[in-house]
Order: sequence, then C-alpha cells, then structure tokens
Amino acid sequence: MTNNLVIYNSLSRKKEEFKPINPPFVGLYVCGPTVYGDAHLGHARPAITFDLLFRYFKHLDFKVRYVRNITDVGHLENDADSGEDKIGKKARLEQLEPMEIVQFYTDRYHREMDKLNVQKPSIEPRASGHIIEQIELTKKILDKSYAYISNGSVYFDVEKYNQKYKYGILSGRVLEDLLSNTRELDGQSEKKNNFDFALWKKASPEHIMRWPSPWSDGFPGWHAECSAMGHKYLGEEFDIHGGGMDLLFPHHECEIAQNTVAIGENTVKYWVHNNMITINGQKMGKSLGNFITLEDLFNGTNKVLEKAYSPMTIRFFILQAHYRSTLDFSNEALQAAEKGLARLLKAIDTLDNIKPTTTGKFKASELNNKCHAAMNDDLNSPILIAHLFDAIKTINNIETGNDTIDEENLTLLKQTFNLFIFDILGLKSEQQTVSANDEILNEVVDLVLNLRLQAKTNKDYATSDFIRDELTKIGVTVKDKKDGFDWEI
Repeated sequence: MTNNLVIYNSLSRKKEEFKPINPPFVGLYVCGPTVYGDAHLGHARPAITFDLLFRYFKHLDFKVRYVRNITDVGHLENDADSGEDKIGKKARLEQLEPMEIVQFYTDRYHREMDKLNVQKPSIEPRASGHIIEQIELTKKILDKSYAYISNGSVYFDVEKYNQKYKYGILSGRVLEDLLSNTRELDGQSEKKNNFDFALWKKASPEHIMRWPSPWSDGFPGWHAECSAMGHKYLGEEFDIHGGGMDLLFPHHECEIAQNTVAIGENTVKYWVHNNMITINGQKMGKSLGNFITLEDLFNGTNKVLEKAYSPMTIRFFILQAHYRSTLDFSNEALQAAEKGLARLLKAIDTLDNIKPTTTGKFKASELNNKCHAAMNDDLNSPILIAHLFDAIKTINNIETGNDTIDEENLTLLKQTFNLFIFDILGLKSEQQTVSANDEILNEVVDLVLNLRLQAKTNKDYATSDFIRDELTKIGVTVKDKKDGFDWEI
C-alpha cells in the first residue's frame, strides 16, 4: 500500500510527509506511565493515540518497533529535581518494597490497557533496569563538558548548551525568559542555574531507591531514562518520539538537549504529542486531584459519573476527537459516544444481513479512499468516523429496500467497515450478559411490535402510530422493514 501519511511534527510545528529513516522499518518511542497509582483517563489518551498510530503503521505494511517505557524511578514529587521519589514515597507509606509498588500498579495498568484493546508494545523497558545506560549517558555529557558535578549530583548545564545550540527548540521557551522567571527553590542551590536539570541525583539518607555510580550512591534524573532507552532499542537516530502534551516541556526539551550532546545531533525525526483531557476546562491529572481512574469509569463508582461506561465507550470517546485537540470530559459526551459506538456496531450486524443485487449505485471504493485519506491526514480519526456514519445511512437504506448494492461493492463495504472499525480504530463488540429480565423484556417488546404489525395489516394506523410513539418515549427505537420490523434500546 502506498504511504501518503502526513503527520504533525511538534518540532517543526507543521504537518510533514512521513518518511521513515530506514523503510520499511519504523522506530516509535512513547513515554509510558509512572507506576505509583491506578491508571486514569489521562493515561488512556496517549495509550489509545499511539495504539492508533501503531495499528495504522502496520496496516501500511511498515515493520514497527514500538517501545513504551515504564517509569519506576527518578520521577520526583514536583516533576523537577527536588522532593521525594513518587514510588519511593508510596512504598514508604505502605511499608512495601518499591518494586512491589511498581509490579502492583504495572499489572493494573496492563489490565486496564487490555480492556481498552490497546495492543502491547514491541518492547516495554523499565527505567530501573537501565541504570547502567543512564550512567553511561551522563558520562558522555560530562566528557563533553556540558554537565557538572555538585555535591555528588550531576546537572546538565543548560546555559552553556544554549551558547552553541538552542535550548527551547521544541517548546518555544526562551532561556532568557526562564532565567528571569525562575526562582530559587529549596534544595536547588547546588545548581548553577535553577533551570539546569539533573542527570544523576545523590540520594539523601532516607531515600530508598539508590544505585552506586562514579559520583555518589543515588538515582538517575527523570529525563535521562528516555534518552538512554530510546537509543538502546531504536538506535542513535529513530523516527518518532511521542507522549502527552504535558511532557513537551521540560521532559522532551531536556531529552533533545541530552541527545544533541551525547550523540552530536537531535536524534528524533518527528516529535508527536497528544493533547490533554480536561474536566470543566481544567487539565485532568493526579497532581490536581481531579482525575477519574479507569476502574471508576468502568464501574461507575466516581461521584462525578452518572453511570458506568464500558472500555469501548471510553476508547470511542477519545477517538472521536483529533489527538491534537483538547478533549473535555462530561457524562453527556460519554453517553453520546456510547450511542455512536452502538450505531457503528449495529451497522456491522446489518451488513451481514444484506443480500446483494445484480446492480447498485453505491461505490464502496469511494468510502474506502475517504477513510484512508482521513487517516493519512495526521490520523484524523473524527473525520474517519464521520465518513463511516455517512455510510450507515446508505446501509440502512439498502437494508430497508430503498437502495441496492451489488456483490462486489458489498464485499468491499464489509471489508472497509471491518478494517477501520476493528483493525485500525481498535474497537470491538463487547459481550453483554443477558439476564432473565432482559430476555423477558425482549419478548415483551416483540409481542407489542407484533400487535402493532397486526394493526398496520388491518389498516388501524392510529393504534400502530400510538404503539410506536409510546415505545419511542421509553427509549425503544422501532425500524420498519419490508419483512417485519427491528428495534433497539
């Protein structure tokens, strides 16, 4: 299949034609979770965004090595270079080993991703398993005199780096503005400048997670892990580095500085970022205390939820917005996504029941081309979904006998729906448990609709319309067909 994919590069701030460095191989690195608590809705968006990209690359016949890391060390409380390690703090409070915390929440994260039908990456390295690589990265930067040792810690010298290169090329931050706007924080006086970032931190006596190094017993800085693991598994130069918009600065900006010094150039060709999920216009996240865990969503247990929402409803809710746009949470939006997903899956069932004719006007190739064009335009999943919804109107017309389709186009139409709904969007039919009450409800509705059908046969249209209207009021949609009826809640 021809690759016409255009993708937005955060580094150039424009859409660019995707050209892999070593076709047909694609190297994709995505910043994964810090595993010290349950996965929340904010974690679901990058996972689903880059799962969509992973799936589409494979559809385009690329050979993809997808690396998504687990951050299990070095991520401090305030996302800077001070405070307690988040995992170490959790371990201390719960009187567990840090790796018990890591294993527990990593397992839970994987279970939630499985529910969302997020495919597993090719490699999922942990930061704690790559301490040697992070020490070697730090040595390289020290050897090139772009870092300095202070009280057993090693810091990247941002001001010196900026004299030869440019710090802020990804985020647009200007070093002079950072210098004038930053203030000295407690415990950071050992830095030359407050915006210098740690490559290695000397561990305080109470710090649980520590390793020996040439400079001190300590732990790597947060930013070092992705550079070290990206280079180890994807090489010194690779195609795409992705993550949430909140990582653009400082995390990814610091990675670029590290890569440039250690390798001699910025080693990533395309930087791709998904935007945030907000609640009432405010970023959703653990640090703000307004996050909703995925388990809460699936069980309906959070106080802001009107009901439980299935994993596929959450996935479809996220895919209905373009990955670079802000997505605002609401019960109304989730319930609309629930109905939209039901329509798509219903269309798949309807297609299976359609019988082709010898002739027909509908050209399935046009829909197929439109769907590919939407995905090729920077993974425009909402436009793709809109094309599928437009096609549902035709499918319903064909089912009711108001339109026709020949066998060749019906086959391609089925292939297109299955390809984009299941393989690329990653949606799936969720098995519903049917209780005895559900079975009784089905029989009652069928009985009432058969009475309505009898009324229509007797030309008692007033009774027929009354039954339909009353069913509509309680949420039952009736669809008349040539050979009877269909209905759904």
